[in-house]
Amino acid sequence: MSGGGYARLAIDHEGFDVAKRLIEMGVTAFVLKYRLPNDQSQPDKSIAPLLDAQQSIRLVRQRATEFGVNPARIGIMGFSAGGHLASTAGTHFAKPVGQDPTNTSVRPDFLMLIYPVISFTDSLMHGGSRTNLIGKTPTPDQIKLYSNDQQVTIQTPPTFLVHAADDKTVKVQNSLRFYEACLRHGVPVEMHLYPKGGHGFGMNNKTTNDKWVERMQNWFDANGWLTK
Repeated sequence: MSGGGYARLAIDHEGFDVAKRLIEMGVTAFVLKYRLPNDQSQPDKSIAPLLDAQQSIRLVRQRATEFGVNPARIGIMGFSAGGHLASTAGTHFAKPVGQDPTNTSVRPDFLMLIYPVISFTDSLMHGGSRTNLIGKTPTPDQIKLYSNDQQVTIQTPPTFLVHAADDKTVKVQNSLRFYEACLRHGVPVEMHLYPKGGHGFGMNNKTTNDKWVERMQNWFDANGWLTK
């Protein structure tokens, strides 16, 4: 899921381009064009993106045979604010926000979070993402609910994290907090930090010859997620 601060979607370099690369690896990839929060058209704008994320997991799982995928190997990937949405899907699945008479699980089997927004606390938040999702004056309970490092449990899916230490838009501590929360709860987690790269580099951090996408492919291989 692409980023854009819950105000727009960077759907090319954080969406379609990534999907093409995943397909080259042998991954069946889908790009979700999720709804952005909107007070005018949504009774509760804070749940609209999550409704779409959960429905996408539900739909792929229900139609797994048609799509030729394993219903027990459905992951979700997000960049920046899309990383916040992906981490929300990975920590808020026990009580789905939408109605589903089939009770199909909306828990992703693994998470890939690339320079993600994680925390909505005053010290770590990306202001635009927080304001766009939960408003200018959120309650402490809302801030905690959507600070996804505080929502990690032993049921949180295995996670792959990428961030640059010099990210001035989304502080690297967002990924660090999620990593630490995974460790505390015994959740398998792998993190790749780069000294430079800033924010929004997509698949290509031009400050290094190292390719995080290749690290992710190694992670897939190590966990057997590229086998049917």
